Amino acid sequence: MESSARDSLGVRGGDVELAALSIILARGPVSRTELAARLSLSQSTMTRAAKPLLDRGLVVETSEPLEGPGRPSRPLVAAPGDRRFVGVKLTGDEAFAVLTDIVVSEIATARRSLESHEPAVVVKAVTELVRELAGDSNVVAVGVSLGGSAVDGRTVDRAPFLGWRDVPLADFLENNLQLPVIVDNDLSALTAGEHWFGLGRGVSDFAVVTIGAGIGLGLVRDDQVVRIRDMGLGLAGHIPLDPAGPRCIAGHRGCSTAVLSIPSIEAQASVALQRKLDFSEIITLAREGDTVCSDIVTAAARGLGRLLALVANLAMVEVVVLSGEGLALLDVAGSHMRQQLAEDRDPDSHSLEIRIDDSGFPGWARGAATVAIQSSLRNLIRPA
Repeated sequence: MESSARDSLGVRGGDVELAALSIILARGPVSRTELAARLSLSQSTMTRAAKPLLDRGLVVETSEPLEGPGRPSRPLVAAPGDRRFVGVKLTGDEAFAVLTDIVVSEIATARRSLESHEPAVVVKAVTELVRELAGDSNVVAVGVSLGGSAVDGRTVDRAPFLGWRDVPLADFLENNLQLPVIVDNDLSALTAGEHWFGLGRGVSDFAVVTIGAGIGLGLVRDDQVVRIRDMGLGLAGHIPLDPAGPRCIAGHRGCSTAVLSIPSIEAQASVALQRKLDFSEIITLAREGDTVCSDIVTAAARGLGRLLALVANLAMVEVVVLSGEGLALLDVAGSHMRQQLAEDRDPDSHSLEIRIDDSGFPGWARGAATVAIQSSLRNLIRPA
């Protein structure tokens, strides 16, 4: 779908330069004519707005002109430059970090195991990661994403995997790093990364569905990542998918967590075969024709097809980005997923485009870096 939104890529309160830079980052290369049209501005106003972005080295003109009516124009693209950003994805076990430029090109990665969930221990691990990656580079900001909520972008209100409530994570890290830090829900950050620099780039309305330790759902509407106060509560985790399916730990029969999550799949197979199995072993056994594992994986794939159909039907999107550690089930039972998806969609509906992001933890960390970039744009345009 083409964008029709003027404000949603960043402009608020008539900040034309911020809006222009946001559009260039998310959709470049883009001509001044297109920018003017998207922002409902005259060509002369757009030219004046672009000048400080060019002067500060935030954008450059490409060498390849765009052909069209009138004189060929040289479109604008973001200039990678020497500005660096660090994105950190926190789980219950480790911290994974990536160093990027302003267009989220990966420069380096690093990871640390978490010795405990004590905030001081986690802060120390993240501080070490950022310093290791930063070296002597010009780091502008740090983004941290985690399974939980941080409504104000600074304090972790709730993080179940870490057992946290009301932890001022941004304050702790800023005291150590002397850099701006923003904290976000991991799915919101992943969705932001897909929107600006990933598989959702150029799409104004789409959903992100993740399958792994839990089930996640992110949404972009009119070029805006949908963020609500209840992000991090696993709202997509208890959608009914199979009335005859297993129960989740909350007692819901056949919900998305019970049918699709890796811990549930591991528990089902381990009980059935009376030995402990991990997800990769289950996938291998299913591929080799083991009946028990094949049935479990097939049921999960059909559940995923039903979940994707529900998302498409209710959110009214035509593109879904599918991500997470549980994607391997599609290698074995992808046809079952597609069959269930077709059964649960109206036969006259448009085809749902499914884009697979199998980048793993680097993709989640790049999402955190994207949030850091977005939060820094105003200061990059008008340095203090």
